[in-house]
Amino acid sequence: MERPSLEIKLPDTHEEGKLYVVDSLNNLNKLNVCPAESQHSLDEEENTGGPGENMAGSSTGNQRLFFITFILTLTISLALVSFVIFLIFQTRNEVDQISSRLLSEKKNIEELKKLNNIILKHLNQSRIKE
Repeated sequence: MERPSLEIKLPDTHEEGKLYVVDSLNNLNKLNVCPAESQHSLDEEENTGGPGENMAGSSTGNQRLFFITFILTLTISLALVSFVIFLIFQTRNEVDQISSRLLSEKKNIEELKKLNNIILKHLNQSRIKE
C-alpha cells in the first residue's frame, strides 16, 4: 500500500514562482483536509497575515475582554449585595419601630380596657342603687 506522493516535479522557475506554487498546493491541501465551515476561518487567516498574528491578537483581546467583563461583573455584584444589605438594615429598623409602636398601642388598649371595666362596674353599681 503505497501512498501517492504529494511531490510534484516542477520545472526550474524563479523563487517567487516556487513560493506561489507551494502556497497554491498548501491551499489545495487545506481545501481537501478542512471541512467547508472552517474554510471561512482559513480565508480570514490568510487575509490577516497568518494564524500566528491573528491568534496572538485575538488571545490578548479575549483576555482583556474577559478581565473587563470579570471586573464589571464583580463591581455590579458588589453594588447589588451592598444594596440588599442596606435594604435588610432599613427593613429591620422599620420593623423595630413598628413593633415598638404596637407594644405601646397594646399598653394603651389594656389601659382602655381597664378604664372600660371600671366604668362598667361603676354603672352597674349605680343601677343597683337606683
